[in-house]
Amino acid sequence: MNLSELPVTGYLDRFSRRPGETLTAYVSQRTPGPCRARLVRVICADPNPAGPGMRMDDLASVFDHHFQARRQDIHQGSYGITAPLPPRPGNAPCTWTLLVHTAAPNLPATLLAEEAGATSIRLRLTPTGAAASLAWSGGSLDLAIGTPLLPRVWYRLTLSADPLTGQVRLTQAPLNGAPLTAEATSPTLHLPGGGIVLLAAENASRPTAHFTGKLEAPAIHAGLDPSAPIIAAWDFTDGIGTQIATDRGPHARHARLVNLPGRAMVGSTWSGREMCWRHAPEDYGAIHFHADDLDDCRWDPDFTFTVPPDLPSAAYAFHLTSGEKSGNEGGEDWLPFYVLPPRAGPHRKVAFLASTFTYQVYANHARGNADAAYKARVAEWDAYPNNPDDFPLYSHSTYNRHPDGSGISISSRRRPILTMRPGFLTFCEDGGNAPPGSGLRHYPADTHLIAWLDAKGIDADIITDEDLDDEGPSLLTPYTAVLTGSHPEYHTPRTLDALQHYVDHGGHFAYLGGNGFYWRVARVPELPHIIELRRAEGGIRAWDAEPGEYYHQLDGGYGGLWRRNRRPPQMLAGVGFSGQGKFEGTHYRRLPASFAPAFTWMFEGIEGGLIGDYGLSGGGAAGFELDRADFALGTPPQTTILARSEDPPASFVTVPEELLSHLATVTGEPPDELKRGEIIWFDTPSGGSVFAVGSITFCGSLWHPGLGGFTGDVSRLLENVLRRFLEDPS
Repeated sequence: MNLSELPVTGYLDRFSRRPGETLTAYVSQRTPGPCRARLVRVICADPNPAGPGMRMDDLASVFDHHFQARRQDIHQGSYGITAPLPPRPGNAPCTWTLLVHTAAPNLPATLLAEEAGATSIRLRLTPTGAAASLAWSGGSLDLAIGTPLLPRVWYRLTLSADPLTGQVRLTQAPLNGAPLTAEATSPTLHLPGGGIVLLAAENASRPTAHFTGKLEAPAIHAGLDPSAPIIAAWDFTDGIGTQIATDRGPHARHARLVNLPGRAMVGSTWSGREMCWRHAPEDYGAIHFHADDLDDCRWDPDFTFTVPPDLPSAAYAFHLTSGEKSGNEGGEDWLPFYVLPPRAGPHRKVAFLASTFTYQVYANHARGNADAAYKARVAEWDAYPNNPDDFPLYSHSTYNRHPDGSGISISSRRRPILTMRPGFLTFCEDGGNAPPGSGLRHYPADTHLIAWLDAKGIDADIITDEDLDDEGPSLLTPYTAVLTGSHPEYHTPRTLDALQHYVDHGGHFAYLGGNGFYWRVARVPELPHIIELRRAEGGIRAWDAEPGEYYHQLDGGYGGLWRRNRRPPQMLAGVGFSGQGKFEGTHYRRLPASFAPAFTWMFEGIEGGLIGDYGLSGGGAAGFELDRADFALGTPPQTTILARSEDPPASFVTVPEELLSHLATVTGEPPDELKRGEIIWFDTPSGGSVFAVGSITFCGSLWHPGLGGFTGDVSRLLENVLRRFLEDPS
């Protein structure tokens, strides 16, 4: 694995703050030395020369900090660790045992270790099966079974040692299968007399040799077999929603879990009678550890920034630059954040809701596409040069997998996030006969909307998903209009509740993306920097959760699609995910309803029937992921479908949740006809309204590459809608 690190990088304690609140920055510089952090306002993060260009206002007059940066380590890998066990005779017989299950048996790793100074035992897994190492002052002993474990099979491993006879025995036995053994003898054998216990790692001072796979029921016995009295026995069925593994033994040496291993995992005796761990915790006796888990870099802070009371709500970043001094290699990075308005106001009439949960879920998505063409485009445009493909040190996204093939279900924002940087390119778009598209997604893509608002002179506050999850409906109450970005895909129950409350109570809501409000995620106050995602049955999935593991460990809620939770996107936004293809787009065609007198205002200044046959994202306003209305799924009956995409590119497919078979769909429509996006409008009984465009690439067409500005029919359409929202006398 390439564990290269950036010349300089960092992260913040939070994605947003209000005036008077303080941000804390954590920085690591590969070569220690001078570093500078200055404030910039981010208006546009698109480096494409055919677009509005990178626009970042220098605010060094507000914050310009010089400091000595240091290199700070990242320690990947989840494990459990205890306080030392009470002293016991080092010449007393002892047994260490556990259950193990892995799909990656060829990764050498430590399953259980007890360490007391120079004396230790380590129960390991190697490419050739179970192994054990014992060390003491003046001696050591190693054993190995010599037969690999079968993947995805539960085994019991047992290590017994008797210093009085010097005999050591290692056993490897599949459940309900014949055991294999290895034995050795040492006349000077000495055992730990009560040490620190590690689960899924070794070396308490700096854990290493991390294991990837499931462990269950580790225990230590004061004798030569598991029937001997218990010294310690860790019960993973207890406290599943916590980061403590309970010791049922007499000394209560509970293990602290580090780097958030997977809990709520089916164990060796899972019965299948319940699918939710809350109802049958005894069936969920396993913890899934991973060598690449990372819940927090745990760096020391380097500087703080208290937001000035007069700093406007906007998108900002700290621009880091490392100095070239004494041979130090220079480098730069950006740490983005948002400033909200003061809690008591004043507030602007418009709020842009930044999809920070989605940014975090996709954080450091390694797509494997950072090839020569991609890097040439980055160099040509002077785009953000660092791609997660090249930097696994900072851990990958929930769209990637762990070494054993299991899906990554936890994402932390307390780490450098390369995909959330101004100028980061997700794709290297081929423009064909037109200028190449920008290939932006998420954070940089949403600056198309921020730059458009700035160009149109429309003042807007910025708020985030995390703020909405923390504060609820009150965060939205001051605003006449709330706008989403291009891809508000991931939501908690609280954010969805708050948005629905806003719409139901007279708010004006513009959903300006596609594939939104799609997956349910979990977040809890005890771990505010963490998002959990279980990709349960249904939907387009980068991986699928194992049967029985569909419920989040953090909050116990059912994971997967909001549609499977009986809250389809159509209930909130009027449209929901319907079709997907490569990062390419097409146009919309206006439907007869759009020409009715009731909608003359919306299409004022727009000629003809086509909308958005151009754009910086995929070459068209209707692209990549498309949403459509569906009255059976909750689209309000008063909804008007105003325009519909047509001529979907050949790469587009109907999403799987719409298919009953390769021929039949849930709605009865032909599968090919569901590959469409729709622009809709509906008024709410409370006096509000909802406008939705059903496409991820819509905001990329606010800029017209052919006309060289925020002009054209897509820009005019959104401006007409937003001006209408703002006419509301409330």
